[in-house]
Amino acid sequence: MLSIFAMPDHIHILVGLKPGIAISDLVRDIKAGSSKFINDNRWIRGKFHWQEGFGAFSYSLSQIDRVIKYIQNQEEHHGKRSFKEEYLDFLEKFKIEYDTKYLFDWIE
Repeated sequence: MLSIFAMPDHIHILVGLKPGIAISDLVRDIKAGSSKFINDNRWIRGKFHWQEGFGAFSYSLSQIDRVIKYIQNQEEHHGKRSFKEEYLDFLEKFKIEYDTKYLFDWIE
């Protein structure tokens, strides 16, 4: 793990990933382990669970320092732009096709 920062409605995690590891497996394991930890420690009322789905973006080695700074400045960053705005911008920047009916049904 290179960097991590959690906001109330999302989390950014930067990892170095070996080619033999599927991103979906990594995210599944992170969600399962963290949900169990949060629920075992009763950090919230009721049962904690992650939303379905995730976003994953790759960066070149030359961008690592920039991405770490971006992740560590989330509070300041989201004072200017919402998570929804940020995520849609990422999809556009990385030229990822999407249908808005499948995004953010839980965010206004």
